[in-house]
Amino acid sequence: MAANAIDQTRRMLSLVTYLRERPGAHVADVARAFGITEDELISDLDVLPMCGTSFRGGDLLDIDTDGDRIWWHNPDDVAEPLRLAADEATALLVAARAVATLPGLREGDRDALVRATAKLEAAAGEVAGASSRLSVTFESEGGVFAEVDRAISERRRLWVRYYSPARDELTEREVDPIRLFAVGHTYMEAWCRLSEARRTFRLDRVAEIRILEEAAAPPELELRDLSEGLVQPSADDPEVVVEVGPGGRWVAEYYPHDRAEELPDGGLRITLRTPDPASLKRLALRLGSDGRIVSPSGLADSAREAATAALAAYEGV
Repeated sequence: MAANAIDQTRRMLSLVTYLRERPGAHVADVARAFGITEDELISDLDVLPMCGTSFRGGDLLDIDTDGDRIWWHNPDDVAEPLRLAADEATALLVAARAVATLPGLREGDRDALVRATAKLEAAAGEVAGASSRLSVTFESEGGVFAEVDRAISERRRLWVRYYSPARDELTEREVDPIRLFAVGHTYMEAWCRLSEARRTFRLDRVAEIRILEEAAAPPELELRDLSEGLVQPSADDPEVVVEVGPGGRWVAEYYPHDRAEELPDGGLRITLRTPDPASLKRLALRLGSDGRIVSPSGLADSAREAATAALAAYEGV
């Protein structure tokens, strides 16, 4: 089995060449030649028809199998040299220039990308001039990404000043970084020495960062599978019940939950779990008349007090 997506991509590129030269190849023979199981090969064949020579989705590989043999029906159609339309070339050039400026990119990779971009610019002609008037920036620019990446590679601890929107406050803490990842935004997963627990930090909320001399020594942790999203509540997290009206049904779409029961007025009674129930006070304020926290009672009282204080601030305005 391929160790990662890069290995699988390399294998599939080789598979295209292999199948072109062997029309009607037997599934068992191809799997044996690539050192994979027949199920893994079938999985690759399910992906290949979504690949082609056009970013718009045309000229896709017409490859299928009857379970015994593999047939490629349009090898000549996709064998012609790639021709990029103006918008496709522009998108490639803008993306390539943006990635080349990404903090933490290895210099060898950066140099290779710059050389490839130069060749594409030469081939694109006038389109290259138009693309130069466009630019893309990354939210993690400004050194935070680079500092975290360096700390991870050197196994060193970080000091950060971090903004928590749930509490509307800045906190200072030392963390042992574990990895960088992106799920909509760019995040650092780390072992927080303040809370003595694994925490996730959004890079654009890091107000200040500094690499420390101390070695990072996070405990052995199993990396979470983030394919289902960043927020994945645990069965051990406190349970919260929220009732929303018809205008608040979106809560069930955006918040992972255990149950969502229909209410007579068209609303929902939502039961969810969260490691930080206090963070749901902001949800209660956002819902306004479209929802309320039912339990735990302490959280409901806290949300009610926050709403009262917010209304009082507008008195006399």
